[in-house]
Amino acid sequence: MIQTVSILGCGWLGLPLGEQLLSENTQVRGSTTRPEKSALLAEAGIQPFLLRFQPHLLPEHLRELDIFLACRLLIIAIPPQVEKQGEAFHPAQIEQLTSRLKDTPVKKIIYVSSTSVYPEANREVDESEPLTGHNGTSRAILRAEQLIQNSEKDWIILRCGGLMGYNRIPGKYVAGRKGLTTGDVPVNFVHRDDVIAIIQVIMRQPQWNQIYNVVAPEHPVRREIYARNAREFGYPLPGYADGAAEDYKVVSGSKLIRDLNYPFQYPNPLDFTYTP
Repeated sequence: MIQTVSILGCGWLGLPLGEQLLSENTQVRGSTTRPEKSALLAEAGIQPFLLRFQPHLLPEHLRELDIFLACRLLIIAIPPQVEKQGEAFHPAQIEQLTSRLKDTPVKKIIYVSSTSVYPEANREVDESEPLTGHNGTSRAILRAEQLIQNSEKDWIILRCGGLMGYNRIPGKYVAGRKGLTTGDVPVNFVHRDDVIAIIQVIMRQPQWNQIYNVVAPEHPVRREIYARNAREFGYPLPGYADGAAEDYKVVSGSKLIRDLNYPFQYPNPLDFTYTP
């Protein structure tokens, strides 16, 4: 196991990941953009760093970044917000970061990407799918992936499906809504516990420089998920519009299961556990 890890972005995924790594006697450094969150990281045992890429790092944070990058493994878990920040913002963040890696102890990078890079092709897609960027978000993520791959470090790109579990409950976000057109669209979800466990497996194995889809093996349709959440938590069911279903994709995670020999804790999104 790598003994020193820095996590850029200690949010909904990064913070519990850091806590899990700490339980395995790994030294963890974690970044936040909010000064008030530094105390929360320190309380968890994570060494906090205030790093705010706007998209370039503020000059007063450059020294902080150099200390943050004194690690063997860098995990990047900062999702792009293209609608708010624009298409060029996230790639500029990653370019600023990778430009400073050359003279650091960093040997390996794990970049938490997204299955949103794949178009709604109305069929199964996998890592061999040719991609050019079908919208601003996918173009931003693909550019960031390219920067990671060109960083002269070993890398793993994890294209995660919709991150669910704990307080992220799909039915909560559509409770009582009317006219949904996505009821018969298969989901590409993954439970947060599986993502964290997969990162731990990757840290222990020798095969790097790979792209993996991180998606639960089963793909029930959305209306099944929403109905299950409604029964379990009392959410009002959404209503569905008549007519043709939305375009979709089914993202295959077979490569990850095969290469890492990973058995999903939650293979079926209908069985995800939550803590509302």
